[in-house]
Amino acid sequence: MRQARAEAAGLADSLMRQWDGVVEAAALTANDDEHDPEGPTIAYERERLQAMREHVRGELTDLDRAAQRLRDGVYWTCEGCGGPIAAARLSARPTARTCIGCASPSTAQTRYRR
Repeated sequence: MRQARAEAAGLADSLMRQWDGVVEAAALTANDDEHDPEGPTIAYERERLQAMREHVRGELTDLDRAAQRLRDGVYWTCEGCGGPIAAARLSARPTARTCIGCASPSTAQTRYRR
């Protein structure tokens, strides 16, 4: 989990540097890139980077939450039903907070309708 968090934090830093570069490029250019047939617009790049940054922030939050669940001794316990989360599920998705049964759409819909 530490390695995954370090990788996500590195990606977040890289995306921030890219964001700064796009913002700087937008400030230095006076041309109309919105109609440039040669490539993506600055607005598009800003939106793409913003979405990626939000995704990575979510990953970091999930990894921090998983680390806290581990410290609290509830990492292996499903937040939905209180049963165990399979080792294979946590191996594939270390930030999982529910067992596969509670994570399935039909189970989640039934649970939340009540």
